[in-house]
Amino acid sequence: MPEPKLDLLQGTLDLLVLQTLSTMGPLHGYGLARRIEQTSGHALLLNQGTIYASLVRLQQRKWISAEWGTSENNRRAKFYELTATGRKALAAQASAWERLSEVIARVMTAGAGEAGS
Repeated sequence: MPEPKLDLLQGTLDLLVLQTLSTMGPLHGYGLARRIEQTSGHALLLNQGTIYASLVRLQQRKWISAEWGTSENNRRAKFYELTATGRKALAAQASAWERLSEVIARVMTAGAGEAGS
């Protein structure tokens, strides 16, 4: 039986979007969502509303910019790209995520060892 899809914690989608744009370069929203799903091993499933809400948020913060272009199937699409401010934000967000995930792992490990006590 396949594992259920994972729910994203608040704020993690923005980090995934920034990282994907940093790695892949400019992408349109649909391509970005599919790339995140693919990279996650299909453990994440992103709908259009979710990804576009993140893209609007990131544009408002000036962490990404957008420009109209033509997609691989000859359709007009908005392509998103990381800005210099976005690169700095990505570094800060990634560092914070690393610290948080280490703390969560430490607490989960400590809790598992004490469960039998």
